[in-house]
Amino acid sequence: MTSSVNSGVLTRERRDRVGRMATPSPELPRVAVRGEAHLEVDPEIARIGVTVTARGRDRRSALDDLTRRNAVVLDVVKSYGEAVERLETGFLSITPELSAHGRGERVRTYHGSVHLTAELSDFPALGELASRLADLELTRVDGPWWALRPGSPVHGEARRQAVHEAVRRAREYAEALGTSLAALVELADIGAEGAEPYGHPGVRARSVAFAVAAENAENTAPPLDLEPQRQHVYAQVNARFTMTPPRL
Repeated sequence: MTSSVNSGVLTRERRDRVGRMATPSPELPRVAVRGEAHLEVDPEIARIGVTVTARGRDRRSALDDLTRRNAVVLDVVKSYGEAVERLETGFLSITPELSAHGRGERVRTYHGSVHLTAELSDFPALGELASRLADLELTRVDGPWWALRPGSPVHGEARRQAVHEAVRRAREYAEALGTSLAALVELADIGAEGAEPYGHPGVRARSVAFAVAAENAENTAPPLDLEPQRQHVYAQVNARFTMTPPRL
C-alpha cells in the first residue's frame, strides 16, 4: 500500500515537472529548431513491368496464345533464380473487339493480355532479363523503377542525422546567448502523416519503356546497359529544448 502511494506521488511530481518545462518562462527559456538531413545513395532494388499480349479470331485461340506466351515469360524470369526477389501477376484480360460494320453485335477478334511485375536486386541480371523479355513476341517491358527497400537502414541514418543537426543548431543558439541546453522538451517527425507508400511514383523512380513485337527472332538480343538511378532520402524533425537562463 505504501509503495502505491509513493508511486502516485512520483507520478504527480513528474507531471508537474513536465508541465513546467512545456511552458516557456524567464526562469526556463526555450529554443525551437528544425533538423534536416539529405542522403544520396545507390538503389537497392529495381522493378520492371511485363505485359504479354495475344489476339485471335475466337476466344479460345486468343487464350491459348496468351497462355503459351505467358508461360515463356515466366520461364525466362524464373531462370534467373535468386536474382529475382519477387514475381507477381497483376491482371489478366480477354476482351472482344466488335466489328465496326454490319448489324448487331458481331465479334471481330479477341484481345488478351497479362501483366507481371518482377523485382530484382541484381542489376546486371536486370539488364539482361529486360533485353531477353523485350525480344519476345508481343511482349512489352516497362521500367526500371529504382527504389530502396521499405526497411532500408538508410532511412534510419537520415533520421539520426536530422536529430543530430537539430541538437547542433540548438546548441549554437544557446552558445550565442552564453548558456547551454538543459533538457529536450519535444521531438516531432515532420511529414509522418503524409509519407508515401513503397513503390509510389513519388519516390524518385524513373521509367524507361521498351516495346517490341519480334516474330521468330533468330539471335538473342544483347543485354541492356542500365545505369541505376541514385536515390534521395530526406528527413526533417522539429525539436524544442529548454536552456539554462542566460545573463543578458
